[in-house]
Amino acid sequence: MPNEELQSCRDTRHSMSTGAGADVQRRLEMLVRDFRSSHPPMPVVVLHAEDAPARTAAAAVGGADAPPDPAEQVVQLVRELHTSHDVHGSRCAVAADARAEPTEVRRAAGLVRDLGNPRRWDGRRAQYRRYSFPRVRLVHAIENAVNALAEDQPDPAPYNYPYAAQSLLDQLARQRWRPGGSSRWSDRLRLFDMAHILPMSLVAVVGALIARADWLIALASGVGFLLFLVLLDNVLPGRAPLFLWLRRESRWFLTTTFLRAASPGQPTDFSLVRPVRSWKAIAARAHEVAEALKTGDDFQLQLYVLALCEDLRDNHRRWSWDLRGFKRPRPPVLFIPKATAENGGIELIKAVSDVRSRRSELDPLLIVAAVQPTDVARLQRSVVQDADTSAWTWYQEWGRNLRAGQSPSRALAELPWVIKVPIRPDRLTTRDDGRHDCVRATARPTAARILWSVHALILVTALLAGAVAFRAHELADEFCDSSPLSANRDTERVETKGVRGAECIGIATGDVRFSNWLKRGNEPAESAASPSWTLATLEKLIREENKKVLENHSGNYVTIVYAGPLSSASPENASPVKGIEELAGVYVAQRAINEEKGLTRLRVLIANGGPDMRHQIDMAESIARYARRDPTLVGVVGIGRNLTTSKDVAAILKKAELPVISGTNSSTQLPTTHANWFSLAAPDEWQAAQLGLIARQLRDPAKKTEYALVLARDTENTPDEYTKQQARFGGEMLVREKFTPLKSETYKVGPGGANLREPSQKFCRGDKVPSVIYFAGRAEDASALTSALRDEQGCADKNISVLTGDDVSKEDFTPDGDGSMPSNVTLYHSTLAQLAEKGDTDFYENGKDYLPVSGDKNAWAGPKADALANGQTALSHDATWTLYRAASDSGVVQSRAATWVNLRAQKIPKMATGEIDFTTAPPKSERRGHSIVLNQVRRGEDGKPEIHELCARPAGNTTPLTVGECAIPAP
Repeated sequence: MPNEELQSCRDTRHSMSTGAGADVQRRLEMLVRDFRSSHPPMPVVVLHAEDAPARTAAAAVGGADAPPDPAEQVVQLVRELHTSHDVHGSRCAVAADARAEPTEVRRAAGLVRDLGNPRRWDGRRAQYRRYSFPRVRLVHAIENAVNALAEDQPDPAPYNYPYAAQSLLDQLARQRWRPGGSSRWSDRLRLFDMAHILPMSLVAVVGALIARADWLIALASGVGFLLFLVLLDNVLPGRAPLFLWLRRESRWFLTTTFLRAASPGQPTDFSLVRPVRSWKAIAARAHEVAEALKTGDDFQLQLYVLALCEDLRDNHRRWSWDLRGFKRPRPPVLFIPKATAENGGIELIKAVSDVRSRRSELDPLLIVAAVQPTDVARLQRSVVQDADTSAWTWYQEWGRNLRAGQSPSRALAELPWVIKVPIRPDRLTTRDDGRHDCVRATARPTAARILWSVHALILVTALLAGAVAFRAHELADEFCDSSPLSANRDTERVETKGVRGAECIGIATGDVRFSNWLKRGNEPAESAASPSWTLATLEKLIREENKKVLENHSGNYVTIVYAGPLSSASPENASPVKGIEELAGVYVAQRAINEEKGLTRLRVLIANGGPDMRHQIDMAESIARYARRDPTLVGVVGIGRNLTTSKDVAAILKKAELPVISGTNSSTQLPTTHANWFSLAAPDEWQAAQLGLIARQLRDPAKKTEYALVLARDTENTPDEYTKQQARFGGEMLVREKFTPLKSETYKVGPGGANLREPSQKFCRGDKVPSVIYFAGRAEDASALTSALRDEQGCADKNISVLTGDDVSKEDFTPDGDGSMPSNVTLYHSTLAQLAEKGDTDFYENGKDYLPVSGDKNAWAGPKADALANGQTALSHDATWTLYRAASDSGVVQSRAATWVNLRAQKIPKMATGEIDFTTAPPKSERRGHSIVLNQVRRGEDGKPEIHELCARPAGNTTPLTVGECAIPAP
């Protein structure tokens, strides 16, 4: 065998002083080297001096000048070997020279029992953690229980099996199945032992069950449950440990073939899922072992040896959870410098050989012993080597003999695991040159020691913690609701230019609340024409209603999504009025539907498209993803702002088979290009045509030329499609009404609002001042326009009429509102809905009952209520009812496709805006019967704006308006 892998020791202070010591050390280090990569059989090496008796007698006669006693030199050699192995990192134990037990066998058993103390195996450079000896401790605990019972009952009583067995179990319970006299906390809490794996598994189950709770609550619950089980298992006195039948020592105790069988009729097996039967098996085995231990014969010693060998084998098990076998590259070594009858060493050597001969598993224990001259004869029946045999040769010969040496028919088979090595006296003397030899196996750490260690665990844990923290930060930046490892992907955080802080975009599921993203989301708007309820209030009411539906009507409900602008673009991040008005109408419809006695209930989810629906593509994709996992979702209401991306939104929802009913989107193209798009709002082209009735009256027949102008919001860098269509159809209307059109002007909108000074200067200071302006802009820009017409030279002294579409109906022109009207300006605008009278619909009574209205409810509940004037709430209410009716046709829950088809058959009277009739709306064609109101806004005598309704049509009425109906009253 090549020796190049053995290294010279760096520290020669602990080297071997004799040639024989160097030879034995080399052979032992070869075993250590082989043990690093395999499991070679470990012998019991017995060293003794050749011709020891004769030389010892000569030394006794010779006096002080007599040569050293070879037997003592062998003892010193073993001690040097112990020091060398201790320095090299082996876990070593040393047997005492004498013990106090009465017999040699009991001394040997006591020696093994002491070796069950992990501190006996501590070393100066021992690698990895201490050994554990649960099997030795179990045998020791039973022996202690036997002794304790013998002291309590000194007079032997007639044998009674049930009583004796129960007495033993009671005593073991009082000892907590630990050796008597041991400290309760001396044995570390073995959280990774099988007795604790199950509690930790239960903690994992509990953690999984409460995973939907806050993760801090889940963590606290898991830790508290674990601590409870650990304390229960380690503190409470007078009872057996929890899950005793699952402990590794208990499994060994029941499965080893070494122990004699239990009493007839008693179970002898164990099962993970049969604790009662397993407990009975342990009790029966413990009683049988206790009866055998009372005799104090070889069985006691061999049982201790078997437990010790199995514990050491388990301590070096490679494929364990901690890979401890890979981390302990050196085998444990027991040194017996003086194996005599006084310390039980001879009997221990015999017992080790006998036990190993009876079991098939190899254990890692290496024993090195020195015997006295008088004890050599007791080990004659072992593998004997010649004194001149080299260390390598005697191990090889022993290995060959071991194959057959355990056969009972062989004459020299009693101690096949023992190598008796005689050493010549001349090899026991110190070298003349004073050189000390020392070799050792490689000391480099194993891969498992580096990669699967506490330091590696700390590093990996730190990296994982950093990765989790980084991932949690990423998730928190990307999604509205996230935990360290997961997120609700139905909503995303979006940063919008011009909006303070992040917005939450998508469909609200789980714990997402859009009102939490508004700094003033819980404050009602200050305007008198704005609703007194808040987004937070409506979200709470809708979630409460949804909870009732899911708890009481599971499987018999349909789900719709309201999609609207639930973020604010204002610097103060205040409540989004339009979204709140529409959402209120959806909630009133939901409550009214669920309060009916019909079988099908309505569940409402909320989706946010951002300020002015800037992120409606993201919102639509979120709704479509949600629809794939929720078959109860049958359609969408809302999406009330006409943008260039609206056609993409309609296409996304069409691909998801979701119909859309929009209450306020006045696009002319969407209903005619997308079969899944239904509008309650009058289209822009038709609105402009109705405003033509007003323009016709404003044209002075006496004047040959009367100028008109289209003033439009600049949409070059915005997705605003409404303004483009209003400008186009408004200009066409003015030409039809025989006005002379001036060049259209545009105005820009900056952080401070609309800039109308520059375009107003162009047309006010020119030669051709328009008398009619068609304003293709938004409601928030109307006040800036009227102020510019009031102040700008050329327009200030001229009466100017402004025509505009339905968006301006959102402006508050009530006496207490923010809108203003100069004396030279009259504003004419359309409104999307004429509200039904109070007795013609239940809408007002339902709103009064279900909405948290402040002040006088009766003043609110009517068609003239300021909060309902613009029709946003009423239209979303009617859209919700219409979609629900299509989804619950004949009282049966319908699929999405059926809902889509059923919509074209809906004709619903007595709605908030009149009769909703989709029967006149073939696919991709414009329907008839839209509701509309034409209003005049002018300055009153008190200087405040006055609103006059010129003419109107409720929904479902297809009779065209006339100039006579819409006559402008005299000033």
